[in-house]
Amino acid sequence: MEYRRLGGSDVEVSAITLGAWAIGGWMWGGTDEADAIAAIQKSIELGVTTIDTAAIYGFGYSEEVVGKAVAARRDKVQILTKFGLRWEGDEGEFGWETTDNEGKARTIRFNSGKDSVIEECERSLKRLGTDHIDLYQCHRRDKSTPVAETMAAMEQLLKDGKILAAGVSNFSVEEIAAANKAMPIASDQPPFSMVEREIELAPSAGPGPTGQAGVLQYCMDNNIAVIAYSPLQRGLLTGKVAMDRKFPAGDHRANNSYFKPANRKKVLDFLEK
Repeated sequence: MEYRRLGGSDVEVSAITLGAWAIGGWMWGGTDEADAIAAIQKSIELGVTTIDTAAIYGFGYSEEVVGKAVAARRDKVQILTKFGLRWEGDEGEFGWETTDNEGKARTIRFNSGKDSVIEECERSLKRLGTDHIDLYQCHRRDKSTPVAETMAAMEQLLKDGKILAAGVSNFSVEEIAAANKAMPIASDQPPFSMVEREIELAPSAGPGPTGQAGVLQYCMDNNIAVIAYSPLQRGLLTGKVAMDRKFPAGDHRANNSYFKPANRKKVLDFLEK
């Protein structure tokens, strides 16, 4: 396994990272905790020592499962998690309506205010069963909060030793630049796969559907690590999502354009060549 340093931080991560969104069950049609823990522990045995999760994944459940899986292995792993998508309270920018794993209605809000960030960090530390988070990332830009305020919270957490490095996710070039100006960030986490390549485009290409044009070049030019999420396009590029695959209730892929029959067939035909 190769290991790489995140930007100018002291945090080193495995080149292959285990993403723990699906482990939370929410938007994936449920999960099996025993299987999830076994998968995490096997990945560590194989050298995949970095685990990326988020508070919102399963409304805290993914972090809890990760915490259980690494309880006796904490010194061997790097935990990456995210903040800023709140499902309680009415502060911050409205995001969207959804339901949790039990079918309970939830309102998601973007909240990256300083007090909220520090509170979320304490909750994540407790769920993960650890005294520090290796990389703490702003999950999405909260336009109701100045970037400088969010980064001030991160600086405080760094000073207190609660986190070892700070990063962002789903930020545009302009937003990454603003965050990096407020304080040096170690990383950005954008969507990137062989079928979703917007970060490779030049900024002049326009904002694009995800607002990620120009991100790759900016990060390369400014010593900011890029942690791609969904590099296998949520399972599509594994070749295991056959044409007759039916997604369970609550699995977001049922209505995702990449998994529509025509596109699924195109990808499967390409992978079989």
